[in-house]
Amino acid sequence: QVHLVESGGGLVQAGGSVRLSCVASGRTFSRYYAMGWFRQAPGKEREFVAAISGIPASRTYADSVKGRFTISRDNAGDTVYLQMNSLKPEDTAVYYCAADRTQRLIIPTSRVAYDYWGQGTQVTVSS
Repeated sequence: QVHLVESGGGLVQAGGSVRLSCVASGRTFSRYYAMGWFRQAPGKEREFVAAISGIPASRTYADSVKGRFTISRDNAGDTVYLQMNSLKPEDTAVYYCAADRTQRLIIPTSRVAYDYWGQGTQVTVSS
C-alpha cells in the first residue's frame, strides 16, 4: 500500500505564494512512480494541475497554471512539491496529491490514471 500526505495549504492573498508538499510512504512506493497534483473547487470536477514523472523527472502543467506553478520532487523521489506563485482567487480549491504506479511514456493528466490519493489540503486565495 502507498500513503500520500499533503501539507502546506492555507489562506493567502491574491498575488501571494504557497508551497504544497506531498510525502509518499509504503513499501511498494517507487521513485519511478509519476506524481500529480489535482484540485477540486466547490461544485466543480477534480481537475489536473501538474505532474512529474519518476527519476529522472519531466513535468507537465495545466494551461491555467503554466508560468505560475512549479512541480518538483526531491532526490529520493518520495516527496513532491507544488510551488504556487501569483495566486488568484480562482486557484481556491482542495489540492490533492496522487501517484501513478504504471510506468508510461507520457505523464498522465487524467485522474483515472492515478492509483493512490492523499486526503487533500485546502488552499484559499482571497481577493
